[in-house]
Amino acid sequence: MAKLTKTSTPGIFRAHKKGCDRKGRCDCPYTVITRHRGKPKKETVATLGKAREVKGRRDSGDHAPTPTIRFGTYYEEWIDTYGGRTSQGLSETTRDEYRRVAVKWLLPKWETWKLIAVEPKDVRGLLVEMRDAGASTSEMKKTRTAGSAMYGTATEEDGIVRSNPFLGVRIPRPLEVEKDEEVDEKAKAMSREELGWLLAALPDQHRLFFEFLTHSGLRISEAAGLRWEHVDLTQRQLRVREQVYRGKRKKLKSKTGRRDLPLSPLMTDRLLTHRARTYEGEKASVFPSKGKLRKTKDGFAFPFDSKALARDVLIPTRGALGMDWVTFHTFRHTCASLLFAEGRNIRQISDWLGHADPAFTLRTYVHLLDSGVGDADFFDTEVAAKGTPRATQGPKKDGSQPTIETENLAA
Repeated sequence: MAKLTKTSTPGIFRAHKKGCDRKGRCDCPYTVITRHRGKPKKETVATLGKAREVKGRRDSGDHAPTPTIRFGTYYEEWIDTYGGRTSQGLSETTRDEYRRVAVKWLLPKWETWKLIAVEPKDVRGLLVEMRDAGASTSEMKKTRTAGSAMYGTATEEDGIVRSNPFLGVRIPRPLEVEKDEEVDEKAKAMSREELGWLLAALPDQHRLFFEFLTHSGLRISEAAGLRWEHVDLTQRQLRVREQVYRGKRKKLKSKTGRRDLPLSPLMTDRLLTHRARTYEGEKASVFPSKGKLRKTKDGFAFPFDSKALARDVLIPTRGALGMDWVTFHTFRHTCASLLFAEGRNIRQISDWLGHADPAFTLRTYVHLLDSGVGDADFFDTEVAAKGTPRATQGPKKDGSQPTIETENLAA
């Protein structure tokens, strides 16, 4: 860090670079330090003339940053105050994720650049570097989103740059690999036969949870956030309202995530029995993990540990059946495939899964018909009945039914 030395003008300092002997003329920049609302404000410029101009503007009450502000300086001011661009605001989990990708990818690249210097070609270059370094598509999207959010504030609210260089920049295609090394990134749904094998092989105390995942198509975070107050067993209705992400209860990411789903008669009966055995109040989790009930600021909740559930239940079961590709999300894909096989149209499936845009689902299911999700009675045959102990045979070694492959649905 450069050492600041006083100049003849109060509030203006010379930021001598490391190694500068401070003898004669040097090209070290100037730093203007003023206070605004009790907090110090720094701005570094190249010449003394510009420093005096900045100080004069600041002294007159204009504290807006100038276009010469550095990427890193603006980021530090932005990250703690950014409130999101929707009515729901920005969750602290999302803010932490913005910090993580900024520290890992954005700041090492552009921290010392002027904010206005970053162009779309630079963003494309960074994304290609990330891909070549092994970053996932999800990581690249998160980095692009964080950068776009920051520049959105700089352009639309602060007016210090003219355009957002992150807008319209596409994520680069994955590197080509040899065919025998190629990884199938398409999500898989279980066939009816595979679903029956897996549900029958699960331990009795956990079978209902996985039946419910297939019936409802909920994301694992949404299932973890489900409370008894969200389940109306009289009206046979499920209300998706919250999620648990990284151990914290939070709002759903989008309005379309808030949805009401029907419950079939048999699933309703199963949940009634489950409620009688586990109920600890309307604020309690529908599917509690093993552990002691704890008091939270908004009521009681059981600790839900999806990692432990995967480690202790799902992974051993799928491994015994040779179905290592099955994850929690596979049950969501299976729900979608069963809805499609039942004749539901793209809009209905999109509404059921809580997708933000039916076009997202259209890439997988093609058809676009009338809206509405219909009833859920057929799940009693396709899901609940498959989980009965009589379905005990595992998958055949010489070829089982092919899985239904889909495009990557939203997590």
